[in-house]
Amino acid sequence: MALIEREERLLLERRSDCGRWGMVGGAVEVDEPLGEALRREVREETGLSVSSSELFCVFSDPSKIVAYPDGNVVRVISFAYRVSVEDFSGLRRSPESLDLAFFSREEIEELDVIETGRPVLAAYFSGARGPVVLE
Repeated sequence: MALIEREERLLLERRSDCGRWGMVGGAVEVDEPLGEALRREVREETGLSVSSSELFCVFSDPSKIVAYPDGNVVRVISFAYRVSVEDFSGLRRSPESLDLAFFSREEIEELDVIETGRPVLAAYFSGARGPVVLE
């Protein structure tokens, strides 16, 4: 997951698979390092290029099981990074997103956010400094 800020607002995507809001991110390929996966997912989903990143938290609650519409069932372990991008001029949504938008904390509290993002956002808005492990 990528925590991408601009003017004290956080970038979220409204996902096309469920219509709910979440942070930019995705699956890591079997042979792909985490940093490469982060850069690839940010580029694919937003058109933005990561200039730097810092691990913010790891969320590994073993009860987080997700069943996808295609029948796949997986246990989700989330790695969230604070991400800086080169510039925002290339920002565009991918076919995986219905929308991309920057939101304040107050606005995010009113959104229908996917479950896997909620504990990460709570830690982020608590002012925690990484890396944090959320069980």
